[in-house]
Amino acid sequence: ATLAYSAITNNDKIGVIFFSDKIEKFIPPKKGKKHILLIIRELLDFTPENQGTDISVALRYFTDALKKRCTTFLISDFIDTHDFTRQLQIACNRHDVIAIQVYDKRDTSLPDVGLMRMTDLETGTSRWINTSSRRTRQAFSRWWYERQQSMSETFSKCRVDHASIATDEDFAHSLMALFKNRGVR
Repeated sequence: ATLAYSAITNNDKIGVIFFSDKIEKFIPPKKGKKHILLIIRELLDFTPENQGTDISVALRYFTDALKKRCTTFLISDFIDTHDFTRQLQIACNRHDVIAIQVYDKRDTSLPDVGLMRMTDLETGTSRWINTSSRRTRQAFSRWWYERQQSMSETFSKCRVDHASIATDEDFAHSLMALFKNRGVR
């Protein structure tokens, strides 16, 4: 997951925080093409040390590290077993936070293919699931829907604009709609 931010006062400083269940890398905000190329290179080459996700750790680090108000893009799949609501509220009191969920549509439902081995990439635990069971597929779809609803409620409660973008979608359309809905702030 990534926390990207830019200084709103001059609109040309950019920085990034890479995180998992810990802060993996922090690139402080700076100006210039050379700095932006460094960030792009890091985005392309970055491999996290840990596999877990703890958004509250990133938000806490972010609010401690940056005192000046800025616009922040919190980019994640938001699959996090930790409650990050409190840290998100604190971040939103100091900064303009925009959440962008990136997800794979294959993660939203289970196909009817019989026995399937599923591995949690964060914990490494595996188990076999019978996807032929309609009840199992419905339970999984319900879990996805409830998780999405909970995430949306958290963002609304914290007054965070957000967009969900599937990996196979044209992200430009979703981002344009997000910014159109935000209007001028």
